[in-house]
Amino acid sequence: MTNPIRLYMSMSLDGYIAGPDDRPGQELGRDGGRLFNWLDDRESDGPSGQVFREALATGAVISGRRTFELAGRWQGDHHDGVPIFVLTHQVADGDVPPGHARFVTDVEECARQARAAAGDRPVMVHGAGAAQALLRAGQMDEMEIHLVQVLLGDGRRLFDHLGGDHIELDLVRRLEDRDVTHLRYRVRRPEMTV
Repeated sequence: MTNPIRLYMSMSLDGYIAGPDDRPGQELGRDGGRLFNWLDDRESDGPSGQVFREALATGAVISGRRTFELAGRWQGDHHDGVPIFVLTHQVADGDVPPGHARFVTDVEECARQARAAAGDRPVMVHGAGAAQALLRAGQMDEMEIHLVQVLLGDGRRLFDHLGGDHIELDLVRRLEDRDVTHLRYRVRRPEMTV
């Protein structure tokens, strides 16, 4: 697969990507920052550094609207000026996103635009809502889950609203580092599960 759409997400062992009460000023929820301690090693030559460099080598970003807003719209630049496609249900008149960001209301069109913009590089996905929408639409190719050795107990879950169909995954890479296991899964397409 030349330019996969790939989710990058830190998650607790019990499935949370943010602690309770995530909101502006407390974007990761109470105690949610714990999920990102592995980023202390992002400049290392170890697995966390490798994964971080791979994430920043992506050619486009798909974000959910909630994530985009909580991140302060990244001031229009997530990394290196790559296009940011914000998957949203609606766009208010006059709401123009900054910099390299644009709103898209159709999940398949969002995936198509992001793949085209990324060229031969992967597309990074941020946010539970965007991830779930892309999975339901059959547009997610891979998931890089940074599994953190903690049970948060409450907060925002990554896979709460996928619907009744199960989704088969293949583990294609596992990297162990201090306080985190980086797991890359390939999403099986229906023709792959027969």
